[in-house]
Amino acid sequence: MVYTVVMYIDTVPNRNSPPCILLRESYRVGEKVKKRTLANLTGWPPALIEGFRALLRGGSVVENLAESFEVVREYPHGHVASVLGTLRRIGLEKILSARRCRERDLAVAMIVSRILEPRSKLATARGFSEEACSHSLGKVLGLESVCEDDLYKALDWLGKRQGRIEQALARKHLKNGVLVLYDLTSTYFEGRRCPLARYGHSRDGRKDKLQIVFGLLCTGEGIPVAVEVFEGNTKDSRTVGRQIRKIRDGFGIERVVLVGDRGMITQARIEEELRGVDGLGWISALTAPQVRRLMETEVLQLSLFDEQDLAEIHSPDYPGERLVACWNPLLAEERRRKREDLLRATEKELDKIVAATQRAKRPLRGLDKIGMRVGKVLGRFKVGKHFDLSITEDSFTYQRNTERIEQEALLDGIYIIRTNVSADVLSAEDTVGSYKRLSRVERAFRSIKSMDLKVRPIFHHLETRVRAHVFLCMLAYYVEWHMRKALAPILFDEDDGATAQAARASMVAPAKRSPKAIKKARTKRTKEDLPVHSFRTLLSHLATITISLHQPKHPNLPAFEKITIPTVLQQQALDLLGVHL
Repeated sequence: MVYTVVMYIDTVPNRNSPPCILLRESYRVGEKVKKRTLANLTGWPPALIEGFRALLRGGSVVENLAESFEVVREYPHGHVASVLGTLRRIGLEKILSARRCRERDLAVAMIVSRILEPRSKLATARGFSEEACSHSLGKVLGLESVCEDDLYKALDWLGKRQGRIEQALARKHLKNGVLVLYDLTSTYFEGRRCPLARYGHSRDGRKDKLQIVFGLLCTGEGIPVAVEVFEGNTKDSRTVGRQIRKIRDGFGIERVVLVGDRGMITQARIEEELRGVDGLGWISALTAPQVRRLMETEVLQLSLFDEQDLAEIHSPDYPGERLVACWNPLLAEERRRKREDLLRATEKELDKIVAATQRAKRPLRGLDKIGMRVGKVLGRFKVGKHFDLSITEDSFTYQRNTERIEQEALLDGIYIIRTNVSADVLSAEDTVGSYKRLSRVERAFRSIKSMDLKVRPIFHHLETRVRAHVFLCMLAYYVEWHMRKALAPILFDEDDGATAQAARASMVAPAKRSPKAIKKARTKRTKEDLPVHSFRTLLSHLATITISLHQPKHPNLPAFEKITIPTVLQQQALDLLGVHL
């Protein structure tokens, strides 16, 4: 880690010739003191050299000395050094390719650029050029002359290496008996020519757009290790078998516990692909109809939660499985509130249809027309099952079905985790905690899709490039995950998870932030009394560290570069990341 940086003028004897006058920079890395030459000042007039020497020692700047230099270019550099240094520190550069090549440099540049400022390939390529650069990345990697076609070729190169890169990540982060999180999301697509683009269930709320679906495999801590792209109309559960084969056959993990939600690990998937497979454990949850059936058969009773919020139950309908029933009163209250809000919003719109059928002028008539308007309302709010409707050619009436509403309310706040993992491997609380870790995959999706890396919208048309684009975004999140973990003490992120977990009343109860995180959020200051940042604003602050190109006005004198001295907060961020400028 760099502790101090000092510029000075050094006089080097040169036998019978005049001494060599050099502008040098001294800095410390760990216990070692290093130095580098910035410029040769031998040809400068002696008065100018002495004035510059006085300036470097903290003396005053005489007018003619101040006018002897021009800053001809500045490159924002601190954020580049932070991201690129982290990428190299965690070994991703070597994972991409053991040997340096232009394709690897371009792939690294695209990964770093995705974190710094997600843009199109054309805009990214221009950002590397000397003419239009917006940071120092192109200069640092020697990529000042790059066009968008070069980036597309590098993207193709990266896509072909996806399998071996994922295997390397799996070797680094997965081992036998490990917990693997898997979840699926979709993102919309611009255009109509890609074979992967299909209409399907849009998680982005863009039913008007074609989409793709991609699934992400993460470690229990949320570190991404693999991603796979599917056609836009692929059902979640249909992707599970391929992920199991990838983990066991592709990664060589014989014993694994796969965690997926109730739409992923369904009863059909369990019967067809999971049950009876040696070394394969899984954790999922029951659907609402399945929970209701357990209550109807009195396997699940509300009295279980009189003194506790978690209880393990057994049912002959789920042989060889453990069922962990959980009750969260805060979740129950939230579901009641949300249901009532939806019911009232639905009634407000249905009242408009009733009024339309009763108005004096041009009343709404026709069974089909009335039915279409009612259907749109029910489809919008998704609570049609709680209403009894009566539609005729010239009238429409409705009322709430209180019996159905009360039956559904009995399940408010109740959910049941199912698993085939034995109790001596995972206790009931550990099983619930493992299922809740799926939120870490959802956090990755938020970062990849919108917050930081912006995988969407997708403009690529070739199937291979769509897959490579999503893989590139996954690798960028891999770097970001490590950066966020290291920078947590100066971010709003939680940096004392052990204390937060210990303060949690139970695994079913909502997660709580540690006192340290709460204090950071309240005071907006770190324990060193420095400003707390979000990940984005910290990168922007680091970008104020620049590489400045100074050009002396004296004839025949070379230009030299100078890096901005970091502030206390910037130096702390660099130290936490383990990188130096």
